[in-house]
Amino acid sequence: MTDLSHLTRTQLLGMLDDFAKNWLAHDGLWFQAVENEFGLEKAISCDAEAWRSFSVIEAKRILKRHDMEGSSGLESLKKALNYRLYARLNDQEISDESENSFVFRMKDCRVQSARKRKGLSDFPCKSVGLVEYTEFANAVDPRIKTLCIACPPDEHPEEYYCAWRFSLNQEKQEER
Repeated sequence: MTDLSHLTRTQLLGMLDDFAKNWLAHDGLWFQAVENEFGLEKAISCDAEAWRSFSVIEAKRILKRHDMEGSSGLESLKKALNYRLYARLNDQEISDESENSFVFRMKDCRVQSARKRKGLSDFPCKSVGLVEYTEFANAVDPRIKTLCIACPPDEHPEEYYCAWRFSLNQEKQEER
């Protein structure tokens, strides 16, 4: 393993940003290759399946790294969402709604912003997002329910690209 102890904090954070950008670039190139070969619908289907597994892997690694393992509720989900790889690249916010729910908004999405700069319409990521956010939240705590408020191709306000409501499922909570 490469020794990174000689690097400054700034260099390490820069590397973290580079890793996130490289990962996102690979994700986009992979998607485009599948889309070019099999069409948009098949690429979205394959992407959703990849996110089904990746979201769980990412959540479990975050939970372990930050000592949040186990069914630890919405507070752990809030923290975990901020430790996701693309959280270094996107502008996101979390707003508490109640003791048992909060809303997560992607205010600026690197993928969608790039499309906007190129004059393209929003990428229709809702079907993938439903899988991604549901699986991520369930890996943090299976009692958490995920609801899409808006995600392309849905209409959305200028203030965000997508928004998700996470809440503790009261029925499952009472069963424990």
